[in-house]
Amino acid sequence: MYTFDSRIRYSETDSQGKLTMASLINYFQDSSTFHSEDLGLGLGYLHKRHLVWVLSSWQIVVNRYPRLCEHVTIGTQPYDMKGFLGYRNFAMMGEDGSYAAVANSIWSLLDTRTGKPCMVPREMVEGYCLGEKLSMAYAPRKIAVLPGGAEYAPIPVKKHHLDTNQHVNNQQFIDIAMDYLPEDFGIGQMRAEYKKQAYLEDVLKPYVAVGDNVVYVALRDEAGAPYVSVEFSGGSSRE
Repeated sequence: MYTFDSRIRYSETDSQGKLTMASLINYFQDSSTFHSEDLGLGLGYLHKRHLVWVLSSWQIVVNRYPRLCEHVTIGTQPYDMKGFLGYRNFAMMGEDGSYAAVANSIWSLLDTRTGKPCMVPREMVEGYCLGEKLSMAYAPRKIAVLPGGAEYAPIPVKKHHLDTNQHVNNQQFIDIAMDYLPEDFGIGQMRAEYKKQAYLEDVLKPYVAVGDNVVYVALRDEAGAPYVSVEFSGGSSRE
């Protein structure tokens, strides 16, 4: 597993001095970026070949949220590549080596000239040196719509939502969805299913439904088709 060490910063914490889900996602996203860049398979490699990895789904399970100034280790490991799909685990560990959080993700490799999926090159599969699948309770990629919800005011996509691919970054979608969580809702698991990319000046229409210890948020386009569906399950206390 590829790892790097860090320390929880004040800018990454909530009002209780604990790491936020959005910051956890950024750590995971940064670890995969560092890993790819260190292997020579990063942004430059992809740009030269007109390729881009687009996130298809997240499953993040939180055992606890590290506190301000805590030393942590963040790790990531690709464990499979099939056709145009890549599968990658993530973990955040405390100083004692225990898992604060673990995650699974599925990515699609696209041709930037056509926008269509393309096969993962052999040199990429060999370069990543696929490892063992992390031990965790894997959930399905598909997220069912929770009925009985309500629609909220539309949100226009602004420049600060975009990443180097010029579309809304996956973490930004989750950050927006979290605004609709009930007060003091402790996220034990977050699942996200990404349907399509959103670009500058697109409009996100939130649909929110609350169930038994679960909150479902869909950010939809103006025709009602989802950009992303997110499911938050209660579990980890923010106290």
